[in-house]
Amino acid sequence: MAKVALRGPHGDVETLWAEAMGGGRYCLDNTPWYAYSVSWRDVIEASPDADGQLQFVKVVSKGGNRTVRIRSKEPFTSEWLGKIVELGASYEGADRRLIGINIPADTELGVITSFLTAEGVEWEHADPSYEELYGGADAT
Repeated sequence: MAKVALRGPHGDVETLWAEAMGGGRYCLDNTPWYAYSVSWRDVIEASPDADGQLQFVKVVSKGGNRTVRIRSKEPFTSEWLGKIVELGASYEGADRRLIGINIPADTELGVITSFLTAEGVEWEHADPSYEELYGGADAT
């Protein structure tokens, strides 16, 4: 396993675990919290910087997962997050206030986003991004 640094559009940096596949390719083993257009199990290209830290270069192939992110001033409870799992998704949290939700290919994206909207949760498209889905600049 290796750590690969990815950057969000506002300069946020996160390091995700990834399985080395050879030839500068890595399969992501985390759900991103800041980066867009990349999800768990995507195969990416990465190369080391001057300090040896692997840096994301590009997506080589998609793994079939999608990512949305949720935020809250108050921590999400385990019980509430369990509802996400019941709907067919999984999650990974930077903390209990910023959560990346992984939506596998066999779960409808709209099932998750409709649930989040009905719950009044602040959420955003991360992969695919809003722009990739709709061609606009709005984030939700």
